Amino acid sequence: MLIEEDYCKVLGVAPNASMEDIKAAYYKLAFIHHPDRNLNNPEANAKMAEVNKAYAAYSTYLQRSECQNPIGYSTPLPKFKIGSRVRINSRSSPHMNYIGIVDKQPIRDTFRFWYIVKLESNNVDTIVRFAEEQLNEVGE
Repeated sequence: MLIEEDYCKVLGVAPNASMEDIKAAYYKLAFIHHPDRNLNNPEANAKMAEVNKAYAAYSTYLQRSECQNPIGYSTPLPKFKIGSRVRINSRSSPHMNYIGIVDKQPIRDTFRFWYIVKLESNNVDTIVRFAEEQLNEVGE
């Protein structure tokens, strides 16, 4: 997939920006250029369409990785940080559906990030390693 334009510049964020930074930049630009705020202004409509297209390209972690590779921003970013609450979604794990906390910096191998997750059950802490695709973020 080739990128026609640099979406980082459209959103005004760094190539390694977090999803929170991207979302904040999108909301700021959407507020400024929204058609309801700029009635009968074709320039604002065009800018809003461009902002929507850029945000859609960065809206998920997988799309973001695919978009960055052709333009030279190939540094993959970990999905979770230290202290993030995660739910285990691995069917092969005895800890499926447990909620834990990412305990250490993720370790990257050739294909994915690995996370050390601290699980608490019956007042006993268990430390387990999981691949990134085995974890889901838990909303606060």
